[in-house]
Amino acid sequence: MPTLAELRTTLNLPEGKQAKKTFSTPEEAAELLPQHPLEHVRGAALSLLAQEALASPGLPALLSALRGATLHVRPEQELTAVLARLTGGRAEIRASWGDVVASAGTPTGQPLSVRLTHGGRHVGALLLDVAAQWRPLLPVAAEYALLARLQSAAAGAARRRVGEHTLNALLAGAGSENAVLDGEAYAVAVAAFPNESAPGLRARTARAAALDVLAAVGEGYFFERTQGPESVSERAGLVYCTVQDNRAVWLWPTHDLEREAGGLHAALTASTAQDVRLGISGRHVGAGAARTALQQARQALVATREPRGLTLFHGMDALYALLSGGALGTLKAQIQARLAVLDDDGRIEATLRAYLMHTGSLSLLAARQNLHVNTLRYRLRRAEEVLGGSLSDPQLLARLYLAFGAEEG
Repeated sequence: MPTLAELRTTLNLPEGKQAKKTFSTPEEAAELLPQHPLEHVRGAALSLLAQEALASPGLPALLSALRGATLHVRPEQELTAVLARLTGGRAEIRASWGDVVASAGTPTGQPLSVRLTHGGRHVGALLLDVAAQWRPLLPVAAEYALLARLQSAAAGAARRRVGEHTLNALLAGAGSENAVLDGEAYAVAVAAFPNESAPGLRARTARAAALDVLAAVGEGYFFERTQGPESVSERAGLVYCTVQDNRAVWLWPTHDLEREAGGLHAALTASTAQDVRLGISGRHVGAGAARTALQQARQALVATREPRGLTLFHGMDALYALLSGGALGTLKAQIQARLAVLDDDGRIEATLRAYLMHTGSLSLLAARQNLHVNTLRYRLRRAEEVLGGSLSDPQLLARLYLAFGAEEG
């Protein structure tokens, strides 16, 4: 490994003390010279480390093998196979939601893992279970694992574009019988972020990009669901997805709807820092029912109240028809008019909504809302004043539930 003396020489600095100290990363080098500009130290350290690495005759062969794996038609599977052959241990790549995407080899040491991120987004993980002498390979292998994940994502985007026209036709009720759907049960899922995007081109562009990522994550979940990595290619084309009306939409053949719905929701929420609501249709057969399935999924989405909630159509609130049918419009308008008198930018209404959803103590609710308990009590008293009743009155609580529930999601 390069020494502090070599680093000082590269930076045109006096030799100084601790000249024999070594470093193996630019970060370690920066810690040895904390008083000097970080970028200068990191750049010089990287240059020295690169020179040392290039002096190894085996490096070009290693990089060539890793690069070749990422260019394979199934890059993740090929990369894990290459890593297992090189190390004699086990390599595994996982999706961001935890599913094993590819694996090869037999464990031979202490398991090591590294999180794979791209543009601040979690895209998966690499796990190596190898002998101690292979541990320095982890950061290099992680870079190629990230590249393999991105290659697979690009392939998924291509698949998605091919199927979008077919899916849009099916959901519009214009699709003919489809070989994938014919005779096989399927379901539709619709996902959305809780809040509409802010005005402006930049905000709309960011929202569109986030929805496209969401669609890709769902497509990847269905495509990469495994009983073993070998089954991945057999499911190519069995999931359709698109972005429609600020919603991500998926259609897939279903075998265990509740498990698949929970897995999809977990995959979506694991892959974004934003809240994601998800609505799932019932099971349907025949391409002609795709439009009905979409309507059910949209209804289930509207019925999803939690910011990161999931609702299956057959498990919806029994009051949904009343809440969404417009019959409660007068009650909703009355409650909103009374709360508008407070003129507090909706803070008390937000607290009131949280109170209605809460089942524990006021102290716990205050902590969850990042409020002092006295502030919480004050807001609830003010709500009671303008509503003309007590929050211990079941009739008032029922009216509030119906009025708030009548709002469109």
